[in-house]
Amino acid sequence: MGLLSGSASFTRFTVEGEVPENFWDFVAQRVTEHSFQDIDDTIDEHSIGWVSVVDMFDSDFAFSSYAAGDYVVLSMRVDERKCSPAVLRKFTAKEESRLKQEQGVRRLSRNVRLEIKERIRAEMVRKSPPIPAVYDLCWNLSDNTLLFFTNSRKALALLEDLFRETFELSLIMQIPWNNALQLTDPETAERLNDLQPALLI
Repeated sequence: MGLLSGSASFTRFTVEGEVPENFWDFVAQRVTEHSFQDIDDTIDEHSIGWVSVVDMFDSDFAFSSYAAGDYVVLSMRVDERKCSPAVLRKFTAKEESRLKQEQGVRRLSRNVRLEIKERIRAEMVRKSPPIPAVYDLCWNLSDNTLLFFTNSRKALALLEDLFRETFELSLIMQIPWNNALQLTDPETAERLNDLQPALLI
């Protein structure tokens, strides 16, 4: 579930790095440069970029802004063409059988079988429609924290790369330990740093 849904799961990050003084001009330029590019009418296998949090088809942000007070709200859209392994095995075996019969041989060489598999996979990927996935984020500029509304490891890795490429800033995942250090006074934080792990058996 995403940012605008009734319930959601999210991962919290700290945004690290220096932002320019003309921040909103910088964001406008960088988000435009890294906005989502549709691959429906191409043979590309993968596309990733920013879209409106309100409309996954709005990559120009014509109807809704990514600026909301002291927040940047965006969606990361990932479109990917996929090939089912079971279907790939079926059509690869079918083509191997046809070639063996045509050539009058009992076995095909490993290189020929690999070539068949890769050719069939490429044909199937080209014919399949891209499958979209959309993940919302909310960047709080006042305290440099960011909420990313998924716990998918693959999506988290994609976000870290896209965010760094777009804004030239790093994302550091927040864990309970980091949160405790931020919420406590310096004396308590120092005591926390002296804690040692213990076996509770």
